[in-house]
Amino acid sequence: MIEKSLYENYQINFDENITPDTDDILFIFNDNRELFLDDDKKLAKSLDNFDVNFCLYIGDYKDKKAFVVNVETDETFYNLMEVYEFNHDLYHIAGKAVLVRDWYISHRFCGRCGTPTKIDEKDMMLKCPQCGQVHYPRIAPAIIVAIRNGDKLLMAKHSYHENIRYALIAGFVEPGETIEEAVHREVLEEVGVKIKNLQYQRSQSWPFPNSLMLGFTAEYESGNIKVDGDEILRAEWFKKDEIIRYESDISISDWLIQEFIDSID
Repeated sequence: MIEKSLYENYQINFDENITPDTDDILFIFNDNRELFLDDDKKLAKSLDNFDVNFCLYIGDYKDKKAFVVNVETDETFYNLMEVYEFNHDLYHIAGKAVLVRDWYISHRFCGRCGTPTKIDEKDMMLKCPQCGQVHYPRIAPAIIVAIRNGDKLLMAKHSYHENIRYALIAGFVEPGETIEEAVHREVLEEVGVKIKNLQYQRSQSWPFPNSLMLGFTAEYESGNIKVDGDEILRAEWFKKDEIIRYESDISISDWLIQEFIDSID
């Protein structure tokens, strides 16, 4: 997973009136949230030959103006998971760009009265000039937890995974609950056990499509594994040499698993 700060090379800014010049940075996405790269896997230098839906200035990246662009095309570009595998830095900033893209597409018109919205002068916010409704980016907080029982790690097989794989317990935070309550609820719902010594570890922006992943560790307290057979097909305790690792280290899940492995003598 990405370790460094987004703001190492990026300064946030927004302005609907700024347009790109030569040598500015263009994050061009299609309607499938895929990023355009040329034959050398580089960003485009101009918007020529693209049917542009919108182009929005999103700040400065490496001392150049950066724009997120949405284009109308049937062409297939690169999905962000592919980008991560050959260019971590590009994935990092493109993940920011695609989230801004999604927000802008979803709120170009007020959801309350239908009036075209305008970007706020100071904040990343679209506001309605007619009714005053404000539209901030929507980020969905989600938890993921590595549960330890001695020298074993609890992992579950999810029905929605395309390939056969065990993964850590994860889920979205529900309205009205705290992050900690979400962890305890998800674990009890998915595998039927109770946990203790819950500890926050770190977070990760996860633009698939718009999550903020909050990583935890915990210890087994009580209960027998019981899955619903619908969302969770099976769950088991794994020793470190029994764990099948992910093909990519893109996610916080892989980091949590590695931390568990490293902690076993």
